[in-house]
Amino acid sequence: MIIDFHTHIFPDDMAEKTLRGMSKITNLAPFMNGTEHGLLESMGKSGVEYSVILPVATKAKQFHTINAFAKKINDTYAHIKGPKLISFGGIHPDSSDYKAQLREIVNFGFKGIKLHPDYQNTMIEDIKYMRLIDYASELGLIISIHAGIDAGYPNTVHCTVKGARKVLDEVKPQKLILAHFGGYGLWDEVEELLVGQNVYLDTGFIFHKIQPEQFKRMVTNHGSEHILFATDAPWGGQKESIDTLENWGLSEEEKGNVFYKNASKLLEL
Repeated sequence: MIIDFHTHIFPDDMAEKTLRGMSKITNLAPFMNGTEHGLLESMGKSGVEYSVILPVATKAKQFHTINAFAKKINDTYAHIKGPKLISFGGIHPDSSDYKAQLREIVNFGFKGIKLHPDYQNTMIEDIKYMRLIDYASELGLIISIHAGIDAGYPNTVHCTVKGARKVLDEVKPQKLILAHFGGYGLWDEVEELLVGQNVYLDTGFIFHKIQPEQFKRMVTNHGSEHILFATDAPWGGQKESIDTLENWGLSEEEKGNVFYKNASKLLEL
């Protein structure tokens, strides 16, 4: 089994425009069209059995719209055999009642939430995030956070490695995932401050950038039981990422942990 813990899709009538706009800002070309069908097609070709969708609320007022779309995805795939999509919920740190919204996310049946400090224009160590993460952890939610440099905002990093370490030290969340291997493009600092801490690192959109030697060293030192396979689809290719990871020298036990065991445990599959 292969579980991709970091993907994105958009409603069919928005996907083309959304990807075109993001491609212009980031200078990145997507591997798929950003739709539900496009992701499923990629999963079929690459052998991915589950893809976790991470919706980003760029404004507080998007809470109900984003989560209605996400819940529809979960309801659709709850009893389907074959490749499945599992969506997390989205929430913004500027929510006027974050506790009520987090409880609503739990009541909707979501297993986790996605936070994107760059798109939400908030530093990860801001009190708004700290209290949101603390309550989400209290409710048992998985918390996935974009970490490090974002191609759309290369000059301002809202989730720095030091900021993430502060959250870990002060809030002590139990199911926190730092995307892009702890901090995209900041892996020397991740090795210094985050490796060995109680946090999951996902592999979303890193294989073209990180050096294989550093990747393998970080997996060894952090422990493969805290690494999650992820692609950041549509920006990372699923088949391409799988092929790369298969050839980067991990043991069969390590690959099993990364590809599906850790994710299956977190998601309670």
